Amino acid sequence: MRRPVIKADTLASGTRELSLSGDWTLRALSPHLAAIRRSLAGAGEGTEWCLGDITRLDSFGAALLWRAWGKRWPAQIQIAEELRAVIARVADSADQPLPRPPGFTLSDAVAIIGFTLFGFGHHVLNFIRLLGQLCLDLGYLMRHPREWPLLEISANIFKVGLKATPVTALVGFLIGIVLSYLSALQLRAFGADIYIVNILGLGIVRELGPVLVSILVAGRSGSAMTAQLGVMRVTEEVDALTAMGISRTLRLVLPKVVALTLAMPLLVLWTSSVALLGGMVSAWFQLDLDINFFIDRLPAVVPIANLYIGLAKGAAFGLLIALVACHFGLHVRPNTESLSANTTASVVSSITIVILVDALFAIATRTIGVPR
Repeated sequence: MRRPVIKADTLASGTRELSLSGDWTLRALSPHLAAIRRSLAGAGEGTEWCLGDITRLDSFGAALLWRAWGKRWPAQIQIAEELRAVIARVADSADQPLPRPPGFTLSDAVAIIGFTLFGFGHHVLNFIRLLGQLCLDLGYLMRHPREWPLLEISANIFKVGLKATPVTALVGFLIGIVLSYLSALQLRAFGADIYIVNILGLGIVRELGPVLVSILVAGRSGSAMTAQLGVMRVTEEVDALTAMGISRTLRLVLPKVVALTLAMPLLVLWTSSVALLGGMVSAWFQLDLDINFFIDRLPAVVPIANLYIGLAKGAAFGLLIALVACHFGLHVRPNTESLSANTTASVVSSITIVILVDALFAIATRTIGVPR
């Protein structure tokens, strides 16, 4: 890369001559751009331009010269034909006005809504198709029990279940402490300290435990499932399985769905227990409630039906998170942009579905396990 140089001379006739040499490209001009612009701005109307020593010229350098000339060709110029063609192309494009951005109309709004609805319907149909294929695979495995992918299921249980226990325990313990601390501030004002057991027990066992675990698992394990299947789509491993006659749902999707459905109730039980422990510790320090009193009172104020509801929510949420993650993973196109977009959509969709299904659970079980 040659440095761009501007050499000024005065001819015998008194005319000023500017000789340009070197590479007049964006990369070469950038370090010296301010000085070159000052030199070009000092050229007068009768200046003779000599561009014969320019070795390289790109559109940036051509635009720089065209603006320095006042958007018209100098009266005296020495230039090669290939350089003249480059500057001419820049001059032609500079004379064309930029197109105005189109305004947003009612038809655009209708088109956006239509595309959104059709895209949503496409995802729903593919999701139902995946669910139906899983049901067919389960029916096949019931008739051929020796073909159950037990190794894949156990490996997925280890990854989505056991490996998730540290982070869920940490978050659950902190949530229990925070919830107990905030509740203690309000209950102490009314002299209702002992009711903190009711608040923590019902809130964590019935609602907060399953939802909290589901959000953590959707962000941790759900995104990992989508990314794994997406990479297999990008590297054409899924197509290779199909070419060998191996069912992708039987070997890739079913183990993940079964593993997460089995592991989620255990994670809910584990996280709820640790969250209650955090609440006990906070109540002990804040309200001076003995831990033994907390443990003795908890079964009396929180019926066992709430635990069953929490475990059922965990299984349902695990099933839905795995299905959504596998659905988006199998629809990744062979490029990295599609992989990142589908992974993001998987996490967002999983959390949204978990919240919607939790609302349905709350409506369906509103009369179960709630002390009156």
